[in-house]
Amino acid sequence: MPQTGRLILRQWREEDLEPFAEMNADPEVMEHFPAPLTRAESDALAERARTRLQEHGFGLWVVEVRETGEFAGFTGLAWQRFQAPFTPAVEVGWRLRRAAWGRGYATEAAGAALDHGFGPAGLTEVISMTAVSNLRSQAVMRRLGMTRDPAEDFEHPSVPPGHPVRPHVLYRLGAADWLRRRAPSAG
Repeated sequence: MPQTGRLILRQWREEDLEPFAEMNADPEVMEHFPAPLTRAESDALAERARTRLQEHGFGLWVVEVRETGEFAGFTGLAWQRFQAPFTPAVEVGWRLRRAAWGRGYATEAAGAALDHGFGPAGLTEVISMTAVSNLRSQAVMRRLGMTRDPAEDFEHPSVPPGHPVRPHVLYRLGAADWLRRRAPSAG
């Protein structure tokens, strides 16, 4: 499973469900989503993530802080198949507890997920998307080297019409660009 110097990306465990539900119920964490999740919705999402990791060899991993064993959130790669000009596509995404914000974990964890996606998983392109209002996640996308074409921005079909988070931006990253960014520089 992917890891970094500070983070471990791993399969879901029973003890992750409580902090995951707390994170998904936090209105600040869920600000750029249609609504916070109930405990049942959160548990169902964790179960889908666990199953997809087993089935596909990639998916949404738990982000654990190596030094403390703390549950920080999740990151990973997920197939998006809703109706849009750019789907089906694999998306890199993340969601972190507020206590884990501001430490660079999202960029670091997503980078490990991209290493896996463009390495062992053999993907040629990965997308990322978020609500237009989610400037923090867009900054992570840019730090990862992803690029946006405003002509590809879209109304997310899973969000009700008129909802403030329905307008979304789309970022893309190709394998060649990622591998070029990750290659050690000569010198």
